Amino acid sequence: MAVLQIRHMGNPVLRKKAKPVSELTGEIDKLIEDMTETMYINQGLGLSATQVGVLKRIIVYDNVEAGYGMDPQALMNPEIVAAEGIVKDEEGCLSIPEIKDIVERSEKITLTGIDRSGKDVKIEIEGLLARIIQHEIDHLDGILFVDRLGAVKKNLALSRWKKVKKELEAEKSA
Repeated sequence: MAVLQIRHMGNPVLRKKAKPVSELTGEIDKLIEDMTETMYINQGLGLSATQVGVLKRIIVYDNVEAGYGMDPQALMNPEIVAAEGIVKDEEGCLSIPEIKDIVERSEKITLTGIDRSGKDVKIEIEGLLARIIQHEIDHLDGILFVDRLGAVKKNLALSRWKKVKKELEAEKSA
């Protein structure tokens, strides 16, 4: 396994729409392993392939209901087919470190996709797990959580991000 480089806001790949996975290959399986390791090493709850520079419709996430780190999951070509309820809660993102804000999401979702074994699945989830999946599917469509904020909150988040980004760049060059 290998830790992959997470792309930060401003990287053009984060604004591109990922392409469907046509078949489960050894390369895809290795990518899922590396993405899972990258997610956990960065203490994330989810990670999309676009965040590591790969334009494939793949997400990995922690099954938080089983306990953090106990049940990592992966889905290819995830698609939300039904949603209900609205809930607002705080979100952050590995591609926008240190920036968090309240985001409105569906409380419960039904999604389809392909699991790690290559099997078609249909899953109903709610709560934090539903939030994680919606966040990661947004990434596959080139959407960041700050795009879901109102204009004032988005501008504040972007202003904070500029400061954080400068600090990160200073740390890299030191």
